[in-house]
Amino acid sequence: MKLFEYMGKDLFRQYGIPTPKGKVIRTAGEAGPVTEELGNVVIKTQILSGKRGKAGGIKFADQSSDAIEAANSILGKEFNGLVAEEVLIEEKLPIEKELYLAIVMEGSLRGPILLASQYGGMDIEEVPEANIIKMPIDIHVGIQPYLCREIARKLELTGDIQQQFSKMLPNLYRLFKERDCEMVEINPLVIADGKLVAADAKITIDDEALYRQPDLPKVEERNEAEQKAHAIGLSFVQLDGDIAIMANGAGITMATLDVINHYGGSPANFLDAGGGANVEQTAAALELLLSTNPKAIFINIFGGITRCDDVARAFLQVNSQKSIDVPVVIRLVGTNQEAGVKLLQEQGIVAYEHMQEAAMKTVALAKGMVE
Repeated sequence: MKLFEYMGKDLFRQYGIPTPKGKVIRTAGEAGPVTEELGNVVIKTQILSGKRGKAGGIKFADQSSDAIEAANSILGKEFNGLVAEEVLIEEKLPIEKELYLAIVMEGSLRGPILLASQYGGMDIEEVPEANIIKMPIDIHVGIQPYLCREIARKLELTGDIQQQFSKMLPNLYRLFKERDCEMVEINPLVIADGKLVAADAKITIDDEALYRQPDLPKVEERNEAEQKAHAIGLSFVQLDGDIAIMANGAGITMATLDVINHYGGSPANFLDAGGGANVEQTAAALELLLSTNPKAIFINIFGGITRCDDVARAFLQVNSQKSIDVPVVIRLVGTNQEAGVKLLQEQGIVAYEHMQEAAMKTVALAKGMVE
């Protein structure tokens, strides 16, 4: 479970990690009094996505009227596919330097790893590997003073800033451990007026450990379509393309996304209907795809437990109920393939056998290149 920035900063403060003064607002009018109190401010959209600044979700103001206008331009608007329902207004810091600091659970190490860099801030993903400090954390030892000094030295921190860092880092690890985190990230960790301050906060909590964190706020990360899919037991992730995808199994679904990309298309989603979806589930999956308004739909089934004739029946059922008005390409191979193909042929629908051929046809239909 991801936490919004302001929720993460609430946790930071509980663990003695300095953050800017600020307040969360939900209406533009609230921005005026907050700005009068704080002076120069940063207005930040609260969505569970990175690169908010590039998307226009971070603005600056030095007077109430500008802050109200900025908040009004953010609230209720969409950024990176997510609607901003809250805004965090914070004091604008006189930043001298931006650093990067994170603790992340690393599966290959079966434990946490510390990440740090002198080059924090926007586009941290583009910082060369050589400029990223990586230090596995021994869970039996934790963060000891010698490790704090070593990381501070590599970050070229000295004097009082080094002491602040050596106090902050163990607190960050304590938060990571006690709150069952998969990731805690400060980007940027800034030096301002001679103090280290967490200017941003990204925290992800292990879903399987939420029962141990009853006091944490519950954040729904799924959009409406993803919530519908979850309710009917399907694995669905919304993407930003225009070709809806349904396949049966995580591996073949990923391969389907790849082959659509390969032929110049853009997948609108990841939808794994599972290895044993019945007619009802498959029909529900199709209705979900239709609700996203794609330009084309690609159904790619390699039948094992899933029966091709069940998929065909589900498609025909949905089509008879609402008359599907977007192009649909179906590939059926495997269990009861002949029966499924026959059912579709009786309704004048072609079922493909080869994935590449079906993918090319889908991309062409989505681009309006086939009559």
